Amino acid sequence: MSKHDDAFDGTPTARTAHTPHPTHRTDPGARADAPAGAAPLPDPGSGPALNPAHGPAPSHRRSPAVGPASARATDAVVGSIDDEQITLRGPAELADALPYLLGYHPTDSVVLVALHGSRGRFGGRVKVGIPRSPSEWDSVSRQLAECLIEGSTSRSARPDGIVLFLCQDPADGAAGRSVVERLRPLAQLLRTACGALDVPVYEALCIADGRFWSYCCPDERCCPPDGTPLVPAGTSVMAAAAACAGLHVRGSQRELEARFEPMPSPEADVQRQALDLAGFDLVSRILGRGVERRQVADETIALARELMDRLARADAPPLPGRDVADDRLITHAEAATMIFGLQDRETRDRAAAWMEGADAEPALRLWRVLARRCVRPYGEHAAAPLTLAGLVSWSTGDEPAARIALGLALRKDPDYVFARLLHEACNQNLDPELVRSFLRDGRAAGPAPEAAPAPAIPVDGGRPPRRAARPQAARPPVGRPRGRTSPVAGPRGRSGADRRAHGKEEAAELD
Repeated sequence: MSKHDDAFDGTPTARTAHTPHPTHRTDPGARADAPAGAAPLPDPGSGPALNPAHGPAPSHRRSPAVGPASARATDAVVGSIDDEQITLRGPAELADALPYLLGYHPTDSVVLVALHGSRGRFGGRVKVGIPRSPSEWDSVSRQLAECLIEGSTSRSARPDGIVLFLCQDPADGAAGRSVVERLRPLAQLLRTACGALDVPVYEALCIADGRFWSYCCPDERCCPPDGTPLVPAGTSVMAAAAACAGLHVRGSQRELEARFEPMPSPEADVQRQALDLAGFDLVSRILGRGVERRQVADETIALARELMDRLARADAPPLPGRDVADDRLITHAEAATMIFGLQDRETRDRAAAWMEGADAEPALRLWRVLARRCVRPYGEHAAAPLTLAGLVSWSTGDEPAARIALGLALRKDPDYVFARLLHEACNQNLDPELVRSFLRDGRAAGPAPEAAPAPAIPVDGGRPPRRAARPQAARPPVGRPRGRTSPVAGPRGRSGADRRAHGKEEAAELD
């Protein structure tokens, strides 16, 4: 599980009163968002907040394992619309509220939300990617339950209950009910893990293929076997409240992540050749000392400024054509030069200063382009532009996009220190101005004197830029940049499996 796929929101803004059937009141004032992980970090999120209260509706029953007889459903609060409270009636509106809570429609995700008090005020939440292997479900369930309950206790109060969501689309040609049955053991493990810590799960919903199912209600009159259609988009009380509050759902998590995915072939083949050539020319200079290394840094910053100006002058078409248009404005050689230049920590930190004002928007577009140009086997090089994209998004108040970008950076390179620090700062709800002022101070101080000895490998995570082989050399196996040098800092002796597991752990987010 990955810390960057989880979110913990410790700001209790939702209320849930437990009665036979849910009547959920939402008090849009709290926010939540995050990636997945075994040990999630506290994260206030950026979605709406839920304030639930259950009204009578005896048809919806819960199994005894869920909690007290009176705890038959849950409510939630999303966003903050002054002091207004919104009532969500039943699991349908609770499922409809989830995207407003996160800021996007979750994909392949487990979301746990804490409830406080007799009326079920929403508090913290944890979001994590669903582990692919069922063998991991038990340990992940226990870790998530501990993370949410302990995180809530340390930040506000111990939860009185939990609402569980499992979100996954069925495979091509399959029905949503197949997802429900496949994930049923995971839902039970999560309910058992929470119950073992004396916190009941009042509602467990599976959302798949535009429908939802309850794992807690055995009554087919209100929870039919084929599921219940989700509320039509924009027609619910939550949608109306979110619109009044200026809250927007950005699409699905998969759509947000797709904006950073490497370009496909045949363009990827051309970009790979450009990266081979740029690496052969630049890596030795970056690893050098003094004037030559400083010259590469200055050239990289100058090129970045030129590309940002080019993007700013160009008309930005609406999505999804915007990313395609931006890709056309930057050549393969320019992208390769930038990608290798940003592997130097000091150069990257200078580029990080473009995170506010008029520079923020073109900088974010540039970092997205560069992330898409990190084709195999240069995937780990995307950690730098992805982290910069996360920084710009966080600095400009787009926390859902920030968590997506930082989570992807840590998937690419679990040991990337800058991404880990920013991700934790975001999860801890720190003011971005602290980072902005720090980077401004560094920019005002200017670069270190050229005479000062440069570190051998000034790259985050203790990982040097990959030294590309000569263009005519045979290509190594996919996924392993040729000529890889050994790390000089950071964790040592970690196997590939260990690093992947570490990356998943680091990708969990708390809200």
